[in-house]
Amino acid sequence: MNELSINIHIAGRVYPLTVDSKEESNLRATGKLIQDKLQQYSKQFNLRDQQDSLAMYAIEIANENLALKQQLLDSANETEVELDQITQLLKHIQL
Repeated sequence: MNELSINIHIAGRVYPLTVDSKEESNLRATGKLIQDKLQQYSKQFNLRDQQDSLAMYAIEIANENLALKQQLLDSANETEVELDQITQLLKHIQL
């Protein structure tokens, strides 16, 4: 594993990280995404405290995460029903 030391800037703070070189670009993009989103919240809602922007973004991410988990669960349930139907159809076929 090839490790790198990088700094991610979020909400006026620097977070030093040691990461695998394969993860570097993704983590830098993640840091930029967070910082851009915080700036968007600050402008949109005229927020002065970065903590408020961080909290709002955390709520957004958690909400999206829960929605994706529900979609995954719904999809898994649909797949299970479809597999059961296929299994029932196959039971009627004699070789």
